[in-house]
Amino acid sequence: MKKPLERIFQSALIKEIKERFPGCMVFKTDPNYIQGVPDLIILHGSNWASLECKRGPSERLRPNQAYYVEKMNEMSFSRIIHPDNKEEVLNELYKTFKS
Repeated sequence: MKKPLERIFQSALIKEIKERFPGCMVFKTDPNYIQGVPDLIILHGSNWASLECKRGPSERLRPNQAYYVEKMNEMSFSRIIHPDNKEEVLNELYKTFKS
C-alpha cells in the first residue's frame, strides 16, 4: 500500500487532533526558522506536545530532528508520528494530556 504524502497525512492529522482534543491549538512550525524542530506544536490546557510527521516508519530523519524530538520529550511530550503508529502515539498523547 502506497503511503500518503507527508503533507496530506499532516493535514488529516491536524483535523483528527482537533477532534480528539476539543479546544486545543495546533501550530505548524516553520522548517526554515530552526531546522529539525518538529512539524506540529499542540497546546491543550496547561499541556503541550510536539509531533514530527513522516510518511512511514522507514522514512529518514533530517538533521537535528531526533535531537529536537528527544529534547522536547524530556520537557513534555514529543514523538515521531506516521500512519503506522498514529493510533499508538495519539493514545499516548491522550494519557499525557489527561494526567
